[in-house]
This record gives sequence, C-alpha cells and structure tokens, in this order.
Amino acid sequence: MDTDVLDKAIFEKYIEPTKKPKQDHIGVEIELPVVSLKGEPVDEGSVIEVSADFREKFGFAPSGSDDNGCVNSMTEQQSGDNLSFDCCYSNLELSFGKALTIGEINERFKTYYAYLQQQLSEKDLALTGMGINPGYAVNNNRPVPNERYRMLYHYLHSYRKYVSAIDMRFHEYPEFGTFTSASQVQLDVRYCELIQTLNVFSKLEPYKSVLFANSYMPEYPDLLCSRNMLWERSMQGYNPHNVGMFCQELKSIGELIEYIKSQSIYCTMRDGRYIDFEPVTVREYFAAKKLSGEYFDGKSYRSIEFSPQLDDIQYLRTFKFEDLTFRGTIEYRSSCCQPVSEAMTVAAFHTGLAHQLDELEELLKGDTVIYSHGYSAKELADMLSRKELPAFIDKKALSQQLVKILDIAAKGLKTRGLGEEDFLSPLYERALTLKSPAAKMLEQLSQGKPMTEIIKEYGEL
Repeated sequence: MDTDVLDKAIFEKYIEPTKKPKQDHIGVEIELPVVSLKGEPVDEGSVIEVSADFREKFGFAPSGSDDNGCVNSMTEQQSGDNLSFDCCYSNLELSFGKALTIGEINERFKTYYAYLQQQLSEKDLALTGMGINPGYAVNNNRPVPNERYRMLYHYLHSYRKYVSAIDMRFHEYPEFGTFTSASQVQLDVRYCELIQTLNVFSKLEPYKSVLFANSYMPEYPDLLCSRNMLWERSMQGYNPHNVGMFCQELKSIGELIEYIKSQSIYCTMRDGRYIDFEPVTVREYFAAKKLSGEYFDGKSYRSIEFSPQLDDIQYLRTFKFEDLTFRGTIEYRSSCCQPVSEAMTVAAFHTGLAHQLDELEELLKGDTVIYSHGYSAKELADMLSRKELPAFIDKKALSQQLVKILDIAAKGLKTRGLGEEDFLSPLYERALTLKSPAAKMLEQLSQGKPMTEIIKEYGEL
C-alpha cells in the first residue's frame, strides 16, 4: 500500500477530528469490581439479573448481547450513558455520555451506583472502588461469551508462543482484563494543543502514580499499581509502543503519525468473525500482501490467510496512558478505579490541568524534585508506583510539588466557574501524606482491618 495513502488514512482517523470546533466536553468511564461478600466466586447469573433490573428501572435500551442472549451492554438514549461489562461479568462499567460538567456526571453516577449497590447487596454481592478485584483469586475470571472477548482472551493466552522469541518478561495472568478496573476520562483536544498535551501529560505520569495507585496484588508485593504492569507485560505490551507512556518527546504531527505506524495491529474481522495474529506494526501490516491468523468457527480455532484492507485501521487498539481517539479526544487511561466516594477525582484532575496546560508544562520543565536524578519519565513512573519511594526522592519536596500540581488543577477548574474544584479535595490529603488508596489499604490491613471491611469502605458513596 502506498505510504501516502496510509498516512492520509491515519490523519483522517486521528488528527482531522481534533480540528473540529470544541465545546470542552468530558467523557467519564468507571470500571467497578463486583465482589462476593461471602468470599465465593461471583455468581454471574445474579449480576446479569441485577443489570436487567437496572435496565428496566432507568429505561436503558439493549445495545449488545452475548452468545447466550444476555444483554451485556445497555444505553440510555437521551444522555448516552451506558452500562456494560468490561471483559467479564464481575467487572461492571458505567460510561457517561459526553457532558459539559463533572457535576452532572457525578449526580447520575451516584444515582446509578446507589441502585446497583442496593440490588447487589440482596444477593450478597457488592461493588467496590479498587483497581484489582479483591476476589480475583476465587472468581471464575471468564470472558463475556461474545466474539470480541473470546478473541481477546484467546489472543492474550497466546503469549506462551512468544516467551522465548522476544526479549520480554510475560506475567502469568493472561486473564488480567477480567479483574482489573480503571477510571478513565476523555477530554476534547484541539489540533494546536495536541502535541503539547501528549508531551506534558506523559511527563506528569510519575506524579500520578503517587496520587492514584490502587491496584495491589499480593503476588507483586512491591507494586501499588500492578494494573499497569499487567498490561505492559502481556500480549498487549508485545509492542511497547501500544501501551504505557510516550517515552520520547513528540515534535510534530508528522512524528505522531510515524509513531502510530510503529504501533501494532493484532486483530481484524472478516465475515463477522474476529481474526487474531502475531502483532505486526501498522506500516508492516499494510505493506504485506498476505497474513496468517486464527479465528473461532463456533467449535474450535482454525487457521486462515487474509489480505490487509485499508479500513482495517479501525482495529488498531492501543492502550497508551494518553490515548488519541478517533473522536478528537485524548483518553487518559493510566488511573486505577478509585474509592467510590472519590470517583470523580480522576476527571477533575485531568480536566483542571488540561485548562492550565502552559502552567503545568512550565512547572514540569523546571522540575528538580524527580527529574534531576538521571531517570526517564517511564522509569520514574515505575519507581513511584512502588510501596517504597526511591531513596533519592525528598519526600517533603515531593509532597510540596504534588500540592503545586493540584493547585494548578484547581485553578483550571475555577476558570470554568462550576465548583468542580471541590472534587480535588481528597487528592490534597493524598499529596500531603504521600498515601495513595493502595498505600492506605495496605496500612489498614497491617493494622488488622479485615479486607471485607475495606471492600465496604472503598465501596461507599
């Protein structure tokens, strides 16, 4: 395929939408673990029943069903709000139609959440605000039975083929998508600010690790944010450019397009069926005449050869911390699900800083608290995601810098005049104590507080 044709297709998909007039819309997606209060595997049938009751209560229309006919996605037409299940029926996702204020999203979130929590409690189940489902060791962790998640489950389990073929340390939890939960926000981005936004927020990632880490697994006792590691050391991270941070500073739109061409495609569809295959970079994929993959024929997996088509670009699925979408937005994906009473902190933090981009950039350019010890932003993000901070970090200075960052976010929110800066309040306490939700949880466990009580605490509105 001609390079100019591919470049044009990428530009039209990712860059052109950023040129459209913007109204500073906000989109919020919150994934929530479903937990059995009896310490048993989550009864998926009960979860499906509750979602059906929810659909009737709030007038949501079915927008997706699994192979058994169970509705696994439903949408409220007027608001665009959606309830779905991310990967499995023990990971419930509430996505909110684009809105102009965080407050209106929060009000709908509280209404939906209160109903779901009440209905689940009658079945000895509960939602909670953690980035790792605390029942992951006993849950079935089975994918929703549909074409997409079957493909993804099969693809993630294919890592064993490549253990010795590439220089990468895979973990042994290919089903991690069934028990990891995120809090994500999408914000409109303007063409003139696109490169600056990606660069500045990439450099901010280490500080976000301190504030938002909330995915502890006993198997990785040093990590407060194991969720990022699970993505990066899986088949999703086979090509490092598909996950994590932009590790080099982008200089231009042209360089961003080249970066996108360095990312990998690992699936496509033909005749209504997903095909997955060994990841291949975008530029190599569209230069190939034939590729080989596997698809599920209803009973087993079969080999297939196929030819690339230009519209296969829609199947490029990346999981960057700052992910440019086809909607003219950047989706900020690195934050774990937060304690439910603090669910809007992620949206408020990113929205405020996006409105003070120049000031945030200036602060980070002059940063000597973390950026003066010979480490890259990615290395620092990994270090600051751990239980123990690096010895070279001055904790008092780190705390002060976090407060400065929060003050910039608050300033950005105040310019909107909507009272949204109040949602940042919990983050100031985290900055002053240097305790993320995961750090706080470990402290409570060390003091003898039962996990069942922490689940309830982190699940309170």
